[in-house]
Amino acid sequence: MITAIIKWSINNRFFVLLVALLIVGGGLIAVKHTPVDALPDLSDVQVIIKTSYPGQAPQVVEDQVTYPLTTAMLSVPGAKTVRGFSFFGDSFVYIIFDDDTDLYWARSRVLEYLSQVAPNLPENAKPQLGPDATGVGWVYLYALVDKTGLHDISQLRSLQDWFLKFELQTVSGVSEVSAIGGMVKQYQVRVDPDKLRAYGIPLSHVQAAIKRGNQEIGASVIEMAEAEYMVRATGYIENKRDIELIPLGVNDKGTPLLIKDIADVQIGPQMRRGIAELNGEGETVGGIVVMRFGENAQTTIDGVKAKLEELKKGLPDGVEIVTVYDRSALIERAVENLAYKLLQEFAVVALVCIAFLFHIRSSLVVIISLPVGILAAFIVMYFQGINANIMSLGGIAIAIGAMVDGAIVMIENMHKHMEKTPLTNENRWRVVTEAATEVGPAIFFSLLIITVSFLPVFTLEAQEGRMFSPLAYTKTYAMAAAAILAITLAPVLMGYFIRGKVLAENKNPVNKSLSFLYIPTLRKVLQFPRITLLAALVVLVVGFWPVNKIGSEFIPPLNEGDLMYMPTTYAGISIGKARELLQQTNKLIKTVPEVETVFGKVGRADSATDPAPLTMIETFIQLKPQSQWREGLSSDDLIKEFDSLIDIPGLTNAWVMPIKTRIDMLATGIKTPVGIKIGGPDLKEIQGIGQQIETILATVEGTASVYSERVAGGRYVKVDIQREKAARYGLNIADIQSVVASAIGGMNVTQSVEGLERYPVNVRYPQSYRSSPEALSLLPIITPQGKRIALADVANVYIEDGPPGIKSENARLNGWVFVDIDGVDIGSYVVAAQKAVNEQIALPAGYSIKWSGQYEYMLRAKAKLAYVVPLTLAIIIVLLYLNFRNAIEVAIILGTVPLAMVGSIWLMYLQGFNFSVAVGVGFIALVGVAVEIGVIMLVYLNQEYKEMLEKCRNNNTRPSLDNLTNVVLNAAALRVRPVMMTALTIIIGLLPILYGSGTGSEVMSRIAAPMVGGMVSAVLLTLLVLPAIYLLWKKSQIQQLDDNF
Repeated sequence: MITAIIKWSINNRFFVLLVALLIVGGGLIAVKHTPVDALPDLSDVQVIIKTSYPGQAPQVVEDQVTYPLTTAMLSVPGAKTVRGFSFFGDSFVYIIFDDDTDLYWARSRVLEYLSQVAPNLPENAKPQLGPDATGVGWVYLYALVDKTGLHDISQLRSLQDWFLKFELQTVSGVSEVSAIGGMVKQYQVRVDPDKLRAYGIPLSHVQAAIKRGNQEIGASVIEMAEAEYMVRATGYIENKRDIELIPLGVNDKGTPLLIKDIADVQIGPQMRRGIAELNGEGETVGGIVVMRFGENAQTTIDGVKAKLEELKKGLPDGVEIVTVYDRSALIERAVENLAYKLLQEFAVVALVCIAFLFHIRSSLVVIISLPVGILAAFIVMYFQGINANIMSLGGIAIAIGAMVDGAIVMIENMHKHMEKTPLTNENRWRVVTEAATEVGPAIFFSLLIITVSFLPVFTLEAQEGRMFSPLAYTKTYAMAAAAILAITLAPVLMGYFIRGKVLAENKNPVNKSLSFLYIPTLRKVLQFPRITLLAALVVLVVGFWPVNKIGSEFIPPLNEGDLMYMPTTYAGISIGKARELLQQTNKLIKTVPEVETVFGKVGRADSATDPAPLTMIETFIQLKPQSQWREGLSSDDLIKEFDSLIDIPGLTNAWVMPIKTRIDMLATGIKTPVGIKIGGPDLKEIQGIGQQIETILATVEGTASVYSERVAGGRYVKVDIQREKAARYGLNIADIQSVVASAIGGMNVTQSVEGLERYPVNVRYPQSYRSSPEALSLLPIITPQGKRIALADVANVYIEDGPPGIKSENARLNGWVFVDIDGVDIGSYVVAAQKAVNEQIALPAGYSIKWSGQYEYMLRAKAKLAYVVPLTLAIIIVLLYLNFRNAIEVAIILGTVPLAMVGSIWLMYLQGFNFSVAVGVGFIALVGVAVEIGVIMLVYLNQEYKEMLEKCRNNNTRPSLDNLTNVVLNAAALRVRPVMMTALTIIIGLLPILYGSGTGSEVMSRIAAPMVGGMVSAVLLTLLVLPAIYLLWKKSQIQQLDDNF
């Protein structure tokens, strides 16, 4: 069938060239319109429910909101993890779904289940779905700065909330624009309880009066002079004076009693749970642009930047927008870096062809067919919706060497034919057909093996699947295109380009030097084939020696170009102290000359995608381009410098990459490479176990820092109501709680309407009544009988410890331990750490420990690869058998695989690489290409062997051992050029990726290392060991031949 396709292509060459031109045109359009991103979207399919429950403590939020929601969401179809966070005033529930779940279907199912549980939530708890964004949705962050000092941070916050936010949300691809930091303006009505008692007015009456004093209404229309006038009665609160003049009633003398008579009305800041700071210069206001699921990151960021340029004209004088995190810089660096690597590879492949063939016209066949194959892959990528990122482009990069193999072997065979039969205009296409059909089927099968051998990568799931599937898709498409082009376009191009004088192989200086080295070595090998096999076995045993000295990790650390500083502070920190710490750390980081900007935030932004407590600092460090760094400084050196610079008691340092960390935090909740989740019913016990683990792990080698969350380390002022005492005064629990909630905590009763802006109006008692437990004890309460009593008469007020925030996973309370490691691989570290923890901790009944973070992924990937790699071999065996129909030949070729792995393992060991999913992908890719050169050699050996048998039959002589040795020697010597060309195009083609630097090179070099090292040892095996095995096998066959063979 393959022969028929080759002949058809040559006979219909105009049609083949036309299709090739269409592919080039379509490919260029696809390249232009393919979405661009730095990394594949590695985040899980997730839906977030954010519930605001103002003024409530974490324990109240957990009991009344988070727990009912998490238990209800456990039964949502497709949900694999339900993670709950209960903070002061807010509940976050993250529902993480199976990979194959559609996000919008998941959102509709969550809404359906939410509608069942929402009626049972407290009246003030308002659940809502988070944005339709992924874990990597934070694509752009900016800060508002006023260097003139004319605008305070509340005015900057108003600009963000009521001007920039709505404008930026109109940009295509933006799901949400959330604010962080600054102050939200609030009208604060501080009611004097003594005046309330004097006038006999309850606090609830004040709240109701303010609500009633803030409304507008329409009263239909009236007609005057043949015109229609719409009637509108004004009444919105627009300023402080409007609140002061709200009436509460009239006294005995008919004098109106106003709000200003019983309360002091001030403008102040609303209570906040988030702060932003820039460059250590003081507080600022930040904006976070969250990208919608499935959108093009580069296009979205470009749209946001263009919109901000427009909006700058509308900003007040002196107000500037400073970019503090911009993913497009990373995207550009990543794509440019890989595009440059692709060009380098292309040049290397062309040079190898020219050097071996010594014929530029012949090299043009490869140089033209290679881009056609790559553009064909881009067309399929475009229609499948795969982004151009470091992984999808990397798939093409690692395929380039193997893509040209078919064309190389075919051209080389054509040269052989031309040496025997000089080309003329009459016989040109006949010679091309003969040369192409002779090796075409073997080439197609070997390229098909490389294509199919990579299919098991598609079985990887979760984060590793999302990481490597774009690479697997593009490599598969590129190799499939190469296989098809090798039997269609390549023969046609050969006919047009290969003409003129072709230098004979034995006159080519490169081939002469190769033959000079190879033929004497092969003669020795064929004299002692058994010793050669024994030597190969020794090499195999020695080759696997470094295996247990190589560590393991999930995915190699990816340098994103920017850094994140995420220290953890101790529980219960005040917002004032958190602000001070943030400014100190930012100021210190900014002193390093490589730093462009430092934007830090404490607490959470106004977004469901940010469940950060006040104890979590997140600092985005934008670094200058590497060309502006000090001489010889690397990213690791920079992190060490930052780490030594910031040594503040109570801060546990962690230096991480922005995108990867956000993905990890949303997938497992753990921001460090290793994490431990302690589950159980009691938070105090969980905290005790965590502190024990913290002490144990601090002594384990490789621990850079370890911090156990103080899940019961918050501070509470508890108002313990005594039911019996309250009953004496005719007070119920709710009566006392309403006074406590509104008088101490304050209650937003309404909001002012100032044009398009809205600001809350809050009612509470003055500061002096709520400054300490003693002051709270004296809080006045009016009984139904009109008596004035103190809170202490009906309740005990005291300080106690409690949870600062409550985490749960699948409705089970959790405490987490964060472990940062240094100088050791994850796999080895966790084995040592688990041993230490298991030996020294005895868990109480009902408690569990789960190792999480990247380690969790690594175990899953290991388990998957354990049966994926054998599956790869099984597929290859089936394909080889279909081609050769001989089990022994299949076994000979498969012998190349373990010896190919020897080179891989040694190169990894020498490079200091760990085993990872990326390395596993490299090994899978190696198996295909290692088998391919074995196939090429075996095909040629079989051809020569059949010719020898034919000659012996014709001469009526019996084949001898000398005949067989000469056959093997001639076949191997004749085919050293195609084998070396195919191997060198793969090896030299991958060197720019193996030793290159730049964004994405960490992952790509781990894929390239097994392929480069493996191909070196595979070539030696193919050229020396495979002919020896073949000689021994055929020798036994010759001896068994009868006289009438």
